[in-house]
Amino acid sequence: MSASVLFDAPGPKARVRNRIYAVIGVLAILALLAVSVVRLGDKGHLAPEMWDIFNYAGIRQNIADALLATLKAFGLAAVGSLVLGVLLAVARLSDHKPVRWVATGIIEVFRSLPLLITIYAVWVAFLADYSMWALAIGLSIYNGCVQAEVLRAGVNAVPRGQREAAYALGMSKTQVMTSVLLPQAVRAMLPTIISQLVVTLKDTSLGYMILYPELLYSAQLIASNTLVNGQYPYVSVIVVFGVIYIALCLALSSLATWIEKRGRRAKTGIAVTHAGVPGSKAELEAELTTDPADGPSTGHADGPGSTKN
Repeated sequence: MSASVLFDAPGPKARVRNRIYAVIGVLAILALLAVSVVRLGDKGHLAPEMWDIFNYAGIRQNIADALLATLKAFGLAAVGSLVLGVLLAVARLSDHKPVRWVATGIIEVFRSLPLLITIYAVWVAFLADYSMWALAIGLSIYNGCVQAEVLRAGVNAVPRGQREAAYALGMSKTQVMTSVLLPQAVRAMLPTIISQLVVTLKDTSLGYMILYPELLYSAQLIASNTLVNGQYPYVSVIVVFGVIYIALCLALSSLATWIEKRGRRAKTGIAVTHAGVPGSKAELEAELTTDPADGPSTGHADGPGSTKN
């Protein structure tokens, strides 16, 4: 077994030391959690009444509406960012310098701007009465620029010989890009693409700043307008809504894993036929089914080396 260049296998003493450090780290984390739970319990944030508010029909409906609003904005932003990413990636790989310069400028500008500024600018300048579209467009612009760079890296990673072979077959630039390069780039960069979609899902929480009623906005309303035992249930609301966000991200990651595994199991290419044993029945049948126009199919025809009875 060869040692890795980037990693030296630890020896017996190092393994013992690493285990000790791991135990100490786990104990430290558990101690911090215990202190936090005790302090929250002393302040009444863990009282049953703080969690009983989620049994109210009004609060449940509020959460359901906020979840639906979040998924709507995410769906629009996901589609928009992927479409824009493909267009910008193709434009940046174009042989025409003006097209390449424009795409590069758009990508660099919007990747450098904070996402919140982009969303707020779109909302104030164009869509003050349509906060959902302002959020979706802002997310699409920023994440589309990031997806464009991901796809461009995937296209550049495809072996150059495949591109040259496609041109040799007489395919146009559009056919090479859509039939050869982009499919392989998407397959190679799928984990990164899905990771960016997870970021897009979490960034829908920025809709709070433009008064879009998504999950974070709903959490703020519930926590600041519900008084329980003289306190506002910020802790219980944060925990519940945090669990919702985690569940959404895990579901998206699971979908990505399923797609990736399905792509690996897909049967592609041409099946190879196993050669038969020379002189076997399979070879004889193959010879007998040869097209007569191609020449004699059996060894009974006249020719050099043949004998007549």
